[in-house]
Order: sequence, then structure tokens, then C-alpha cells
Amino acid sequence: MLHFPTLCRIFALSKGKSQMMNQDTICAISTAQGGAIGVIRISGPRAIEAVSHIFNPISGKPLKQRRNFSLTFGKIFSNEGEIIDEVLVSVFRAPHSYTGEESVEISCHGSSYILQRVLQLLIGQGCRLAEPGEYTQRAFLNGKMDLSQAEAVADLISSATSATHRMAMNQMRGGFSRELSALRDKLLHLTSLMELELDFSDHEELEFADRTELSQIADEIEQVISRLANSFSVGNALKNGVPVAIIGETNAGKSTLLNALLNEEKAIVSDVHGTTRDVIEDTVNLHGTTFRFIDTAGIRQTTDVVESIGIERTFQKIGQADIILWMIDTDNSELKTQSLGLKSSLLPHLEDKNLIILFNKCDKVSSEQLSEWEASFADVDAPKLFLSAKHRMGLDELETLLVKTAALPEISQSDVIVTNVRHYEALIRALDSIHRVQSGLQMNLSGDFVSQDLRECIHHLSDIVGEVSNDSVLQNIFRHFCIGK
Repeated sequence: MLHFPTLCRIFALSKGKSQMMNQDTICAISTAQGGAIGVIRISGPRAIEAVSHIFNPISGKPLKQRRNFSLTFGKIFSNEGEIIDEVLVSVFRAPHSYTGEESVEISCHGSSYILQRVLQLLIGQGCRLAEPGEYTQRAFLNGKMDLSQAEAVADLISSATSATHRMAMNQMRGGFSRELSALRDKLLHLTSLMELELDFSDHEELEFADRTELSQIADEIEQVISRLANSFSVGNALKNGVPVAIIGETNAGKSTLLNALLNEEKAIVSDVHGTTRDVIEDTVNLHGTTFRFIDTAGIRQTTDVVESIGIERTFQKIGQADIILWMIDTDNSELKTQSLGLKSSLLPHLEDKNLIILFNKCDKVSSEQLSEWEASFADVDAPKLFLSAKHRMGLDELETLLVKTAALPEISQSDVIVTNVRHYEALIRALDSIHRVQSGLQMNLSGDFVSQDLRECIHHLSDIVGEVSNDSVLQNIFRHFCIGK
């Protein structure tokens, strides 16, 4: 099973150590336990041989003589000759496997006892248990995928919506890598021109692109990097959910609304003021879009130290949210003055947010009172909705309004959307480097300075796919310019 929080640690291993590890044959359970079927994956130079010692086909050739991509039905035997299970064995010969190595997958019944017994038998044949993420690590080291594709495997497994699935599939199939490869080619071309200008400037017969052409190439590169970096906000929202903060005074119905949206009793609901003292979060899929709802402590003047901390966290979450749901208790006319007074303190924090005002408990008040409430907030430019969270009145309208407000674009498998924080940070650094290149070209700086910034840009982009090479520029010069052949 993949465990990607350790991905960076895993891929930081040296090539030498990794090659030594690749001499081992590893095994692990590749399916979640508890199902009817369990799969054990074996990968390494002795994968087929190790399985052959514990597996007997029902008929036909021994496992070692089976063709690539073949399925063989047979039985797993213990060292004492006891039948452990009847299984289906899949053979994947190098390099035509996930890891690029000799690989075998054993499909057996999902009993934890059977799975553990099979693992014990494989370990007895010289296999060792795989480390977290090691199958994908080996796929990366064996050139089956680059680093960005490896990271996409985790995103694909955790995808909960069609949009996140399409983004992960595009990245795993190399869509992001191809985009970065095209960028690196342009950067290498630009760098090569600068290097040639420096090394062969005394040869009058050699002509190079003028600074205007170089600036145009740099502008094209900058536009692509900017587009990729700017896509992170959409990608992050699709991957982790659009953050929605539910705010308002105490007992306005914030926790009730959260429970209604989640269809479970996530938050404690009571008539006691200040019941919610900490932030409560959970996600829900609404019409194909994932929202991360944040129930916050009620905003009011209080001397309670713990409740005050909760109110402070409320304002912190307001800053982190994209959409704000302001809950107002329409049944408590005594608090109307306080609700109106809250506008002056809240609205400055909501200037760049998508605000939706919710008049709650509308089932308890008359239409005339609801009209008065709406008129009191006529000066606030935000959608307004009447609902009863307790009785689930108006929830459908709220869900539709949330999806509309989020306004996330439709994503196809061909769209390149950045969802990984590491990729975003690398793109921002690359963008900063190309901006310095643009400034250097405009100021007619020496090619030494411009070339250094170009190399930095290439380095940051290469970091994303795990392909940092100091010889790239040199190879590009010989390949495309053929100096001194």
C-alpha cells in the first residue's frame, strides 16, 4: 500500500543505495484488508522464482515458463504441504510491469490469516516486506514514471470526485510532465543561445538571435509558468475542497446547519450560549464539488477565556475561507440590534470573500418579520437566503448557491492543473527566475547574469519531475548547434 507522506524522504535516497535496494525482492499486501479478495504484490529479480516455490499450477507449465501477462490458477502450499488457498497468479516480466522489474501478483481470498501466511512463506523464500511507497519508488528509479507522475498515484487513489480523478489521471499519464518538458526545451534553447554568445562572441561569422527575439521567447515561457502557477488555486480547491466558514452569533444555528449538510451529528447542538468553542471541520460532495465546511465559535462579547480563544480562531478561519456563510437568528428579536452592530466589525474581514447571508429559523417568524430582516441587510451586497437548518428547509437552494458561488471550471483529462504544493512552490521560484531573466534582457545585462537565472529556472522546473541535470545545456548545444564537429 502506498503511504505518500514519506514520499520526499523515499525519493531523497541516493541512486547507489537505491540500486542496492533494487537487488532485493519485496512483497506486500496491495489491497485494503477486510474485503473478499486480497492481492499480494511481489517485485524484484527473484519474484517469479520465489512464488514458484510455494505455488503449484493446477495444470500446464511451471510458473517460471509462463508468458508475460499470463494468469495461472493453482494452489499455495505451506512448507509442510498444507493447502493455504486456491489463488490466481499474474506474471509481469521486466520491464513490462508497474515497477519495471520482474513482478508477480497473487490474488487470494481476503482473509487476514491467509494473507499473513502467504507473506510468511514469501519471506521464507528470501523476500522482504516492502517499505511504504517502495513500489512507486522503484517505478521512479527504473524510469517508468517521473516524480510528478509518482505523486499523482497518491492523488488518483484519494480522488473523491470526477474532477480530482481527471486531474490525477492527466498527471499520472504525463500531461504535466509534457508541459514541463516543452518549457525546459525552450529554456535550454534560450540558455544555449546565451552560452554561445559568450563563448563565440569573437567569431563574426556566427550570428545569434538578437535581444528582441530572446525577450519574446522569455515572455512566452513566463506566460506558461504563470498559467500553471495560477491554476493551483483551482487545483487546490478541487483536491482539498472549497473552504466554507459558517459564522454568526451564538445559537444562530451554525452547528445545526453543519450537521444538516453532513447528514450526521458532527457538532454538539444545545441552547446554551458558547457550546461550540473550537473549530469543527468536515467535507461533503455537493453536485460533484467538494466543500470543506468549518463550524466556528459564535461571535459575542464574553469573559470566558476558552470561548474567547474560540472566537479568535473564528476570525482566523474567516481569513482562510473562500466562502462565508453568515448565520443570523431571525427568531430572536432582542438580538437584532447586536446582529446589526456585528456588521461593522465583520464586514471589513469579508471584503475579498464570497459572502452568503443566511436568515435561519424562518419557520418560526412571520413573512413581515422576514422582510424586515432582509431590509436591515439591504446595504450588504451579498446573496441572501431564508432557511430552517433544523427542519432542512432551504438546504437544496443553499447547496445550489454554494456550487454556483464556488464557480469551479469543468476539468477534462487534457487540462493541466497544479494540485501539489511542492509543484506550486517550484513554479513560483521558476517564475521569479524568469522574471529576472526578462528584466536582465530589458536592461541589456551581461549574458553571464541572464544565463545564471535561466539555469535556476531550469533547475526549479526539473525539480518537479526529479530530473536535475547539469549537463543538459551542454548536450543541447552539441545536439542542435554542432559546434566543433
